Amino acid sequence: MTTTESAPAAGTAAARAPRGRARGDVQGTRRLAALLLSPTLLVLALVIGYPVLAGFRESLYSRGEGLDADGFVVEGDRFVGLGNYTAIFQGDRADAFWNAFSNTTFFTLTTVVLETVIGVAMALIMQQAFRGRALVRASILVPWAIPTAISGLLWRWIFQADGAANAVLRQEILWTADGFPAKTAVVIAEVWKTSPFIGLLVLAGLQMIPRDVYEAARVDGAGPVQQFFRITLPLVKPALLVAVLFRMLDVLRMFDLPAVLIGVNQKSVETLTMIAWFEASNLRYGSAAAYATVLFLYIALIAYLFVKLLGADIIGEARQKNRRPRAVRTPRGGRRAAA
Repeated sequence: MTTTESAPAAGTAAARAPRGRARGDVQGTRRLAALLLSPTLLVLALVIGYPVLAGFRESLYSRGEGLDADGFVVEGDRFVGLGNYTAIFQGDRADAFWNAFSNTTFFTLTTVVLETVIGVAMALIMQQAFRGRALVRASILVPWAIPTAISGLLWRWIFQADGAANAVLRQEILWTADGFPAKTAVVIAEVWKTSPFIGLLVLAGLQMIPRDVYEAARVDGAGPVQQFFRITLPLVKPALLVAVLFRMLDVLRMFDLPAVLIGVNQKSVETLTMIAWFEASNLRYGSAAAYATVLFLYIALIAYLFVKLLGADIIGEARQKNRRPRAVRTPRGGRRAAA
């Protein structure tokens, strides 16, 4: 009796031993990964975390002369709490903030949509096999390789009153003055420069699609449009989402192109980055830090919603919780591993 009962117990102990060793190996691997990543995390904390905290602290102070509660003149840094944020949203600088906020959002939406459409078209062209494909690929990537300041100067020359744009349109449009034409000029210049970036990333995704998939689709009678929407677009979606996210984060921080092309202190093209720079150049560091903090939170919110709603794969599917094998019961009552 004792021998019969000890046999299942021994089997259970033998079954638990590999599980315990596997759990220990996983924990050891995690500790090793944390140890190897600790230098990188430390550098990120110093390079990113400290400036963010320092900027938020600076936004709680105001520098310059002012009057205290007793009417005495106070110089230097004064703690104002959320006074800089209150002035941004409801104070005398609220109009400038909401104008810059709307311009930033407008540039982000319009340029990213146009860049996505043109970039995908560029990738499809560069993917085709034809004579001179290497030359076409190189020429498409040239605008992205040009520095933004040089690109702004080039388009400023094109959009002058006697420039090439008015000569082609045969109209006198003040592109570089304040107003909607200035916004249009910034959008055109930005799309021309950065569409190749999306095209390059989408091309990398296209080259990962097996050709057998398209051949099978053609055998089944699928046309080019059906192949694009049912094969190309779903399979290239991870690379496309990452490219769009990177472009959105970049456009939200736009400064150099409108500053060079149109100029600073132009309400029609003033962005959040430009207004923060203007406050800092006038030694209002507390207000500038408040603008920068609001922009940081805006960018973080957009990135979070983009990843959560659209599922952009930023870390390469590193956390695949559903890929672990699980046990499935067979018809005879046994168990087997399933992917």
